[in-house]
Amino acid sequence: MKKTILFLGAVVCGINFSNAQNCQELFISEYVEGWSNNKALEIYNPTANPINLSGYIVSRASNGSALSAVTEKYAVQLSGTIAPYSTYVGVVDLQDPNGTGQTAPVWDSLIARADGFYSPDYNTNSTFYWNGNDCVLLLKGTLTGNSAATLVSNSTISIVDIFGKIGEDPNSSVGNGWTSVSPYVGVGALVTVDHSLIRKHNVLKGVTDDAIAHFNPLGEYDSIPPVTYLIDPVSGDTIRNNDLSPKVFGNWFTLGTHTCDCAPVQGVKEIAANPSVSVYPNPSTGEFYLNGVSEFQTIEVLNSLGQQVEKMVGNSKSILSFSIENKGVYLVRLTSDSGAQTTKRVIIK
Repeated sequence: MKKTILFLGAVVCGINFSNAQNCQELFISEYVEGWSNNKALEIYNPTANPINLSGYIVSRASNGSALSAVTEKYAVQLSGTIAPYSTYVGVVDLQDPNGTGQTAPVWDSLIARADGFYSPDYNTNSTFYWNGNDCVLLLKGTLTGNSAATLVSNSTISIVDIFGKIGEDPNSSVGNGWTSVSPYVGVGALVTVDHSLIRKHNVLKGVTDDAIAHFNPLGEYDSIPPVTYLIDPVSGDTIRNNDLSPKVFGNWFTLGTHTCDCAPVQGVKEIAANPSVSVYPNPSTGEFYLNGVSEFQTIEVLNSLGQQVEKMVGNSKSILSFSIENKGVYLVRLTSDSGAQTTKRVIIK
């Protein structure tokens, strides 16, 4: 951390850039920029105490705008409480089934994941209407209620996490969002447009130092597509609509839970982030390996609907391989003879 530079920046900007400690402060654990108006943000509490969200803010720096240009029209005060080692999911408040265009409703499956809804009217407050090129910030403090007031004018507000880079607009020839290859704009695959990004389990705090050259989304997040295809659990075939197009399901089953190395062991039936088990390659193009699994007697692979697609019982090997044909996000659940369990996530591209 460049403490001196950050201190000077705080004096100039008004907003404080704090030096967060590991597992001591809230941070963004999942970002959803899905098809149409499906927008959501998951926030994780890595501490042993419940945290009241009324002292926190989500804001959006639109299209590469500087922080000095962000007004309270692009910020919302959160509400609710996050339990220890738990999450809170905020979703854009578009629930009218008759909405169209800019007001088209979010999907029912995303509504079911929400703990709170925000920004129902774009013209009044457009915070939760981000696209793949917008910087999203988690702040600590209290808004004044004046939609025209700039955030930097409130010296009591501090930044606790940043998704993206303040003042960077990744609009380029490959698309309007950040990509997978350095300098993460203009080359590589788009990973923030029509995608969900899940914070890696070894991230223990938010980004409060914005003094980076470019935003590398895959440095701290796994990027997954916005939908997953429904699979018949018996035949393994893709389920199709009447017009034979694949039936899709919103790819946000991970919203509402987060695996983080901050969490302690949660009792004899669960092992949190077991370090002895590794999954590679991850993401995978179809075949992946599990290493360090000799202590687990039952190993299951579950799809995004919780359906079992693979199962192995009576394991005695330390390394196992699995092959999955269909793209999506899968959970690997491992159970020992004593009943202790651990889970790993694998992405099939």
